[in-house]
Amino acid sequence: MKDTLIFIIKSIVEKDDKVDVTEEENQGIVNFTVKVDPEEMGKVIGKEGKVIKAIRNIMRIPGVLQNKKIYITLAE
Repeated sequence: MKDTLIFIIKSIVEKDDKVDVTEEENQGIVNFTVKVDPEEMGKVIGKEGKVIKAIRNIMRIPGVLQNKKIYITLAE
């Protein structure tokens, strides 16, 4: 799941070397923390948060298949 999230984020931003995703799993809940260059945070969030909502919806699919809850947070 982490590899899929990294691929999606790197496809959106231009400075893909600054993308950092950390994963923490606790009792069926997986927390992903995404860090990107501050100048490109707007690209990841999107207009009215549509891009990050779409990313969360896409990442929900493998979570459902594995009976896990997925949370994605953006860190500055």
